[in-house]
Amino acid sequence: MIFNPFKTARLKVPTPELSHEVAGRTLPLRVVENARARRLTLRIEPGGGGLRVTVPPGISASEVQRFIGRHQGWLEERIVRLPERPAVRPGIKVPLRGVPHIIVHEPGRRGGVVVDEIDGEPALIVSGDRRHLPRRVGDFLKREAKRDLEMLVAKHTDAVGRKAKAVRYRDTSSRWGSCTSDGVLSFSWRIMMAPPAVINYLVAHEVAHLKEMNHGPRFWKLCRELCPRTDEAKAWLKRNGTALQAIRFEDG
Repeated sequence: MIFNPFKTARLKVPTPELSHEVAGRTLPLRVVENARARRLTLRIEPGGGGLRVTVPPGISASEVQRFIGRHQGWLEERIVRLPERPAVRPGIKVPLRGVPHIIVHEPGRRGGVVVDEIDGEPALIVSGDRRHLPRRVGDFLKREAKRDLEMLVAKHTDAVGRKAKAVRYRDTSSRWGSCTSDGVLSFSWRIMMAPPAVINYLVAHEVAHLKEMNHGPRFWKLCRELCPRTDEAKAWLKRNGTALQAIRFEDG
């Protein structure tokens, strides 16, 4: 087990950078103190990108270490089931609106990232330096997300008679979207890899929170009115979301 020591015996927020070794992988570890927590909880971030331990105030580093040790078997069992974290590179396929597109690198071509076909197969043709290809593809997905999601936000906010204060796009690992109490909607741009029905569901879900800041019956009734395929889309995201979160878009 790799566990970097805390600087002090008691946890503080934010905590130092930590790591933990599981099934041959060294994963980032975040320890978060929450005043409302009554017990220690452990979760694996989507895509297997890290571990998070939430603790009540006053928990010592040694207690956290023992807690993780007791759950080492549980962690290893789940980590080995997770998909590998493939880096975006020429030759692999990245979905766009649910359709796999092969990544093709043409350094001399202009246009950044171009959607095209090669031998009848959907492709994303990426220009420029090979080292920046993953980031270029990620930036392309962000632009596509901004375009599609803003149209869907406008559609669904008109339907519910509420306005969003702002719409933001992030690469979040803990959730696909969120809605704050003052009406700020946030979305993971990775949702552009999902089918259109799933993209629509995510926007409908967060817009429904503009009226219902809960997950009660009235919320789900409104969500299904905005997106009749809510149940199907929820199930798809539960099955496939981890794989989408696992794809790495960092420059190589």
